[in-house]
Amino acid sequence: MPEDIKYGFPKAFIWGASTSGHQVEGGNHDQWTVWELAHAAQLAKTAEKRLGRLPIWPKIKHQAAKPEAYISGQGVDHYRRYKEDFRLAKELNLTSLRFGIEWSRLEPEEGVWDEEAVEHYRQYIKDMKAIGIEPVMNLWHWTMPVWFCDKGAFKYKRNLKYFYRFIDKIGQEYAADLKWALTLNEPNVYTTFGYLTKETTSGNWPPGETSLLSFSKVYINLMRAHRQAYKILKSYNPALQISLATQLANIQAKRPHNELDEFTTRFMRYFWNWLFLRRVRLQMDFIGFNYYFTDYYTKLGVRKDPAVPLSNMGWYMEPEGLYPLLLSISRRFKGKPIIITENGVADAADEYRRWWIEETIIAMERAISEGVDLIGYFHWSLLDNFEWENGWWPKFGLVEVDRAHGMKRTIRPSAKWFAEKIEQLSGTK
Repeated sequence: MPEDIKYGFPKAFIWGASTSGHQVEGGNHDQWTVWELAHAAQLAKTAEKRLGRLPIWPKIKHQAAKPEAYISGQGVDHYRRYKEDFRLAKELNLTSLRFGIEWSRLEPEEGVWDEEAVEHYRQYIKDMKAIGIEPVMNLWHWTMPVWFCDKGAFKYKRNLKYFYRFIDKIGQEYAADLKWALTLNEPNVYTTFGYLTKETTSGNWPPGETSLLSFSKVYINLMRAHRQAYKILKSYNPALQISLATQLANIQAKRPHNELDEFTTRFMRYFWNWLFLRRVRLQMDFIGFNYYFTDYYTKLGVRKDPAVPLSNMGWYMEPEGLYPLLLSISRRFKGKPIIITENGVADAADEYRRWWIEETIIAMERAISEGVDLIGYFHWSLLDNFEWENGWWPKFGLVEVDRAHGMKRTIRPSAKWFAEKIEQLSGTK
């Protein structure tokens, strides 16, 4: 076994956690903020109809029936308390953090830069590096300035110039201080739930369209946005390692060898997993992806997952499904290293998180042993956070945040175990 390998993981393996600006910072004003205020009352009113099937419903019903549960508001005050959160990440033996930079903070009005916000993120990066944690900047995590959305956002090619101006500002201000950057988060999810799917389990996403034409235009324009963002950022720092964080699923046939099930499975694998990545593959220095789901398909486009085990979100849990997915990515994108940019489980009682992480580590180790160039893992999330249309009741954090009692942070038992495991796998224990 080579000297730089211990327990199957390279010494330089990146152990990290992810956050998203809108979900943790507090005090944001973007198109999601507007949408929350417009839909909170309806989401609260329909909570039981939408969420009553979940095993956790008896424990969340009082919270889920309140409109304030669907408003991001103060977030978890990460914008002001980030140094405390960095110290918690260090205590968990994490070596890197993925964070989101909020376009709406930097350019709240068209063509007007908020230099105080620009300086905040500069100091944020500096303070993260000072504590020995490598920053990974995510430039777009679904949120945008209201003025940009009033123009139609990514629906129109003519609007891309505004996004490129934002990317150019990022390049000027921060590129020299970064080693890693992600341009887009889950463009396949955003376009599907914002422009194609009539209704999610919790309601429409902004902008709430149901149009195959709009979906296609936004999807293609996000491809263009990534390609050009890659070029702009490289012009400021050629050594910057750039990718995006798409969502990939381990998609399987419910009835192996059934022709209709296999046809649906092949279509979904291509449409959901590979279509976007194939068209931007030349503008990726590594493959970044988020993994939460193993999905089983039957008949013509019908998803039929096993009934157990389920997370608090009602999602079927199969963390070991990461292994075949890693093999498939490695085979399709030869020569490019891989980073898991998100992976986690909603688990308020901390019943499943240790099991989930342990199975994930086994899947990663197995893939590495078979030659997969996996170089990093980011858990979702460092902190409990605002989960978009689901609001505040889902708990993904390694660190629990008690918003009712001064935003008190508490490291969960599963996170303590994870910290010890990182120390072991890194060969420092």
